[in-house]
Amino acid sequence: MKILQVTAPGSESVLLEVPTPEPGPGEARVRILGVATCPQWDLHLRHNEPMFVGHQFHYPYTPGQPGHEATGVVDALGPNAFPLGLKDRVSVWRDPGHDKPGCYAEFVVRPVEHLIRVPAHLPPAATAPVELAMCVGASFLRLRQLSAFPCQRFGISGLGPAGLIAAQLARAEGAKEIIAWDLSEARRTYVQERGLVDLALDPRTDTPPPPVEVALDCVGAKASVEHLMDHTHGLLALFGVQREPYTFDVRHYSRLTLVGYPGHSRAAAEYAVQKITEGTLDLSCLITHTLPFSRYAEGIALLERQEAIKILFVPE
Repeated sequence: MKILQVTAPGSESVLLEVPTPEPGPGEARVRILGVATCPQWDLHLRHNEPMFVGHQFHYPYTPGQPGHEATGVVDALGPNAFPLGLKDRVSVWRDPGHDKPGCYAEFVVRPVEHLIRVPAHLPPAATAPVELAMCVGASFLRLRQLSAFPCQRFGISGLGPAGLIAAQLARAEGAKEIIAWDLSEARRTYVQERGLVDLALDPRTDTPPPPVEVALDCVGAKASVEHLMDHTHGLLALFGVQREPYTFDVRHYSRLTLVGYPGHSRAAAEYAVQKITEGTLDLSCLITHTLPFSRYAEGIALLERQEAIKILFVPE
């Protein structure tokens, strides 16, 4: 089978020919239909910029990585691989780590507990990003526990892939009005044209609306979080990866509650797939381009220039 390997910074890559993997006990082999990019990993790998303190990239990178938002069809099962069956349509909801072969490949083997059934009638673009939907869904499950919904106004900082998912989940949970902030005019236009938010604003120049009651930060940058802290009177969930301290000031004390990230879970994956099945979460709107694995560098360059939201890479 063919598997992509990133060989050097700059998204330089080759397609390797390797033996098709066989599933072991409790594992399933998935024939890949599509893999969605993860801008965090793909772009950090492109620039050899570690995502977290203490993390380091080594090139050539693990074959198939950083592909992990994948969907496909079960085509082989190892012993005791319950409850999956042959020909089940599944998505990968959990990344086992970047020392394992990734999903930029024709086939991948995963433990069955890392896979979740998804509607077979949907196109790959609608089910490949389930892993990201699980990540965002974890924050929404936490907000539900805190009785955040329904609410009148829900705020989002950042209109990348996570922000587009958050807008749909907030609507599904009963938010009457969704207000989002992003620096990119193209992204603000994109979400408003599709009716994903009611108001998309430039945080630098636009007059802020009345405060939101519930909010989710999808950026992680100090300026993004603190801007949302100033415009939320209620619950603010932190989803974006934090890289520097935020300032919780005296002006926030009486009106703002910060909600940390609860972590990944099967329950969050099931929540995301439920919303997809109900038709209230359409992940295909995250995919703006579909390219073969051989055009990997071209696709990641589109992400870097913010000319794409997510790329769906497909086997040759």
